Amino acid sequence: MDEGSAVAEYMMVLALASILFGIILQVGFALHVRNTLIDAAATGARYASLADRTDADGAERTRGIIADTVGERYAQEISVSRTSVGALPAVEVHVVAPLPVLATLGPPEGLEVSGHAVDMDS
Repeated sequence: MDEGSAVAEYMMVLALASILFGIILQVGFALHVRNTLIDAAATGARYASLADRTDADGAERTRGIIADTVGERYAQEISVSRTSVGALPAVEVHVVAPLPVLATLGPPEGLEVSGHAVDMDS
């Protein structure tokens, strides 16, 4: 065995393990952002579907949840529309946000999620 090879081997394995750990953390963060956006869109849709609320109220509720949990950067493009689910009138909140690929950096329209709720106004 070569003298000093254990140190070199240890450093290479440590570097590989660090990179793998970073990748796992980044995937976990991306899933957290995605799940938060889905939850915020669904909550905003339920809020907008209430009898005494408007579409703007639902968009604002969605924007507030996203901004409080993952940051303002992810709460830039939110739209609310009236649609139907089966034969029932519904509210749909659609959110387009960046996909965090490297820390919080990533493609600006990498995530598109939506939430639906039956419209209580009708």
